[in-house]
Amino acid sequence: MENMFSNDSRQFKFDVLVALCRSASKGEVDEDEIQAYAHNLVSLSSPRVRCCVYKEREVLRQRVRLAMGKNASEEGEHAKEQIVQVIDAACDGCTIKKVRVTDNCRKCMAKSCMAACRFGAMHMGVYHSEIDYKLCKECGACARACPYNAIVITERPCYAHCPVQAIGWDENNLCKIDEKKCINCGACENACPFGAIEDKSMVLPVMNHIREGKRVYAIVAPSIQGQFENTSLAQVMKSVEMIGFKECVEVAGAADAVAVTEYKELKEHKEAGVPLTTSCCPAFVNMLRIHFPQVYENNKSSTLSPMQACAKKIKADDPDCVVAFIGPCIAKKSEVLSSDLCDYAITYEELAAMFIAKGINPADVEVSPLEKYASNYGRNFAHSGGVAAAVVQAAKEAGDPVAYNAVIANGGFECKKQLLLMKVGKFNGDILEGMNCEGGCIAGPACMTDAATVRGRMTKENLQTDKKTIEQSVELFDMKDFDIEIKKNAE
Repeated sequence: MENMFSNDSRQFKFDVLVALCRSASKGEVDEDEIQAYAHNLVSLSSPRVRCCVYKEREVLRQRVRLAMGKNASEEGEHAKEQIVQVIDAACDGCTIKKVRVTDNCRKCMAKSCMAACRFGAMHMGVYHSEIDYKLCKECGACARACPYNAIVITERPCYAHCPVQAIGWDENNLCKIDEKKCINCGACENACPFGAIEDKSMVLPVMNHIREGKRVYAIVAPSIQGQFENTSLAQVMKSVEMIGFKECVEVAGAADAVAVTEYKELKEHKEAGVPLTTSCCPAFVNMLRIHFPQVYENNKSSTLSPMQACAKKIKADDPDCVVAFIGPCIAKKSEVLSSDLCDYAITYEELAAMFIAKGINPADVEVSPLEKYASNYGRNFAHSGGVAAAVVQAAKEAGDPVAYNAVIANGGFECKKQLLLMKVGKFNGDILEGMNCEGGCIAGPACMTDAATVRGRMTKENLQTDKKTIEQSVELFDMKDFDIEIKKNAE
């Protein structure tokens, strides 16, 4: 199979997904068959990625389980909404000690490191300064004091990228996720260089429903534009329908409706002197709900996310159908599991696996220009700042002369910072747009292409569309009078 990723762990994951989709398109999947396929991906004569072929096969065995929607390990229990999990066999390559002395140490006479340590953990050894880890508190004072930069602080990538400190390690120093803190954003998954953290897939039940002839609608996130090289949005949507979906719908149309509804809510919040937080990013909403419950209660938008709004509209028109969201986001899977509006969420990786399994190349599909499409404001929900810009535009189209101050939280750590300010009453804005991925959804953990390339492709394609207003888009998607509000206590 053609290599699609330079990251070996991601390629192995993709190979398993392709094999699974091929099998599911023919009939009921035999797990033993997929496990046998994964087993053959590495052999005694294959180049080693890990220490031995047996470890590689165990890692792949757990990847198969996740691909089939099961937990990575048979041991232990997980919350229903816990999508991100650790493949314990893969977690073995990170530095255990956070603070380390390197060979740059010259045993200088100043002994700045020893003077800086308040716990007596530093002493001079035979060749360089040494750390007594029984006394070390990992405060980093020695590293800051060293004139040679001979002492380094190395955080585990998974821990360093988690904005809510949900990452820890067990008695064997293997990564462990605190599910009570985890927001399922996938930042740790993206950061892990060993592929030791992965997400559970929903692709198998979706493929089964299609094979069984059920009416399965695909709703595609705005960030799908530009994910596939030399492929227009119309070609992607047509290709999705060729897999067997009844219809492919652009979620950006629902995003326009969300902008209108959130504007109305913003107006009420401003009059009451209460800032509003946006509803589109599930990882941001998870952060609110778990780590800032009071802010969640007082400030969170009661508007459905674009995914949920789109799914609700489809099910209102076709009550017995199945709806599958396709996007770059892992947290959307947890959102699906905590709601009854959208049935499944699959990623762009999984969509690409479905294309290959079905022998579809979107770039080769012949299509006519889309007759029904969203405004560029709705499509720009894919970018950091795009949601707030759409809400402000909705206010302008409504003739509202009030100037609304939008604060953009770009990335999980900035989201946390702004929510802390809101919690203590020091937030300086009317609306907070929170997106856990830096750059927005185009930088989601399951994207196929880097964010800068996607942004360029989206901008180029959207220049060719007319200057449709948000109001025109809402009318086109028949959502002008459609209720997409929810009660906070009903979530």
